[in-house]
Amino acid sequence: MANNPTTQNSQVAVVMVPLPAQGHLNQLLHLSHRISAYNIPVYYVGAATHIRQVKLRFHSRHRRRHLAADGDEYIHFHEFPTPHFENPPPDPNSPHKFPTQIIPSLKASTHLRQPVSSFVNALSTNFRRVVVVYDSLMAYVVQDISNADCYTFRSISAVAVASWESDVAAADDENCPTEARNILEQTPSMKGTHYPPEFQEFLNLQTSSKKVSGGEIYNSCREIEGPFLDLLARRKINNNKEEEEEDQKIWALGPFNPLSSLPSSNPNNKCLSWLDKHGPNSVILVSFGTTTSFSNKQIEEIALGLERSGQKFIWVLREADKGDIFTNKKGIKKFTELPLPEGFEERVKERGLVVVNEWAPQLEILGHVSTGGFLTHCGWNSCLEGISMGVAMATWPLHSDQPANAALVTKGLKIGVEVKKWCVEEGEVVTSADVVEEVVRKLMVSEEGGLMRKRAAELGGAVRDSWMDGGAARDEMEAFISHITR
Repeated sequence: MANNPTTQNSQVAVVMVPLPAQGHLNQLLHLSHRISAYNIPVYYVGAATHIRQVKLRFHSRHRRRHLAADGDEYIHFHEFPTPHFENPPPDPNSPHKFPTQIIPSLKASTHLRQPVSSFVNALSTNFRRVVVVYDSLMAYVVQDISNADCYTFRSISAVAVASWESDVAAADDENCPTEARNILEQTPSMKGTHYPPEFQEFLNLQTSSKKVSGGEIYNSCREIEGPFLDLLARRKINNNKEEEEEDQKIWALGPFNPLSSLPSSNPNNKCLSWLDKHGPNSVILVSFGTTTSFSNKQIEEIALGLERSGQKFIWVLREADKGDIFTNKKGIKKFTELPLPEGFEERVKERGLVVVNEWAPQLEILGHVSTGGFLTHCGWNSCLEGISMGVAMATWPLHSDQPANAALVTKGLKIGVEVKKWCVEEGEVVTSADVVEEVVRKLMVSEEGGLMRKRAAELGGAVRDSWMDGGAARDEMEAFISHITR
């Protein structure tokens, strides 16, 4: 994809300002690689501990080799001193599933306001144009930047943004495409969502900050969210007219994650070497992201459901991230101590792999020919990885944008089955082993599941094709590159 070096591109630099949470850090590092492929230098900035985290976990091995101490030729990591913050452990017995343990880290990121502004100011003396791409939840940090072109990165799906902007599209809303309206009407209401007060305070700080953005970037593409991207673009045009602002374009530049050249096997990785032993589309991956905590009872029910389903599985079972993943974990209960049913691992050892307290290469697992399903919390990273690898999903949303993502997968794209419905006031309700068993079997061995898997494979192929020469996603990226290097 890389262009030949040009004087024009070398006169432009891009600065990435991610939110310090794994799902956000990862997306902007992938986008950094897409942009740097056009020979544009990218400066990825953040607190030292979070730069270390994203580099350690960058899961595409054929790209990780390029991450030297200061990045590759075009990607440069700039670390700021890590502000002090409390680092509480996750609470698996909390009545809600929002990861409150990372809130102190998020709040500490506000201390980057002056360092980031000074860094951009200094960089602007060396380049004709500096472009800043910042997470929408880092608006407070970038509000003093005046000598750069700034773009807001929306780390969530277009359907989630649309569902929050208008709970359900009004019947007389001429901006709303029929297909988008039909899905929004089936999307769980976000109104009344109660975030922890500390996080709501953090959100309010971002939304009340000075607006510096000249457009929005989404980790999505038309094959996945065309109607919602159209809806948001129309709303943006109308808002610009009402507020007499300059046009702010929406750029759909995703999926950011690698779409090709994934290793089909790796004898040095136990997940991939285990998958090599099993037939095509026969394994379901079970993984709930980096910040989710389940109670002991829920873990036991998941285990029993997987066992009773009779299906092959890889289950990634790890403690949730804290704000700083590198601090001493003394006193925090390890998953090895949690009550899996007695004899569980022995009984399922021929068809099940439980990955405990380890980092699993999720994208590579999803891209393996043996993987045929994905039981997921529906974080947007996970959804995009499943979609782009052509894998059907069992949806188990827990908080924030995840219910909207689940509705897109099940109601819109029709490539998934619900594990459970989501309710704002639900609190802790244990999902039974019977439900887990039924859903896994439905996805993996039923006729209905077969149709979902077929649609998922077709959609994955369309998404990958969109990044080929002449594809819509490739054209959108090249238009963005032309825009920022104009």
